[in-house]
Amino acid sequence: MLAVIRRITDAMMEFAPNHVRPAEKSLFRIYRDTRFSNNKLPYKTHVAAWWSHMGMQKTSGAGYYFQVSPKGVVIAAGAYMPEKEQLAAIRNWLLNNHVQFRRLLQKPAVRKTFTEFEGEALTRPPKGFPCDHPAMDLIKCKQWGLSTTLPAKTALEKNFAQTLIRHFKLLAPLVDALNTPIAASLVPRKKVLFGLR
Repeated sequence: MLAVIRRITDAMMEFAPNHVRPAEKSLFRIYRDTRFSNNKLPYKTHVAAWWSHMGMQKTSGAGYYFQVSPKGVVIAAGAYMPEKEQLAAIRNWLLNNHVQFRRLLQKPAVRKTFTEFEGEALTRPPKGFPCDHPAMDLIKCKQWGLSTTLPAKTALEKNFAQTLIRHFKLLAPLVDALNTPIAASLVPRKKVLFGLR
């Protein structure tokens, strides 16, 4: 698993340099958190990796993900569980950039390979957002991204890492778009001293 992650990370220097990190930091631990679960089995039944954006390692942000299990290989990218501030940043960004964002989701190569996250969404517009905004379907979302599931035997193929790289490259523009407002919201604002900047 670490060898596959390293191959992908090396390739990311070309299309996702802000997501390059040591393989050990991308690999999820195999131990389950059983504290609040009725299922007390100690180990996960899949192995997975996540590449977060530099500077967002301890937060969610938008990134790249894959997991391998006997059920299949899941490949995904986007903002899966953005924190409250990141959620607000993406929603505000979508007010003016929804057309550009929809284009990324509708690219023929992307549509042919991936489906949108089926996640939880608000039933009403978030507070402070206009009800009749053309991007309201996107603004109501709590996560944004795309995923696909390949047969489990894909993980046994010689070109497995290359398959993952090819999929991640397709999703790079989407990840970059989602990280744009998040990164902007993380930039510390300059303090105003005596009314001067």
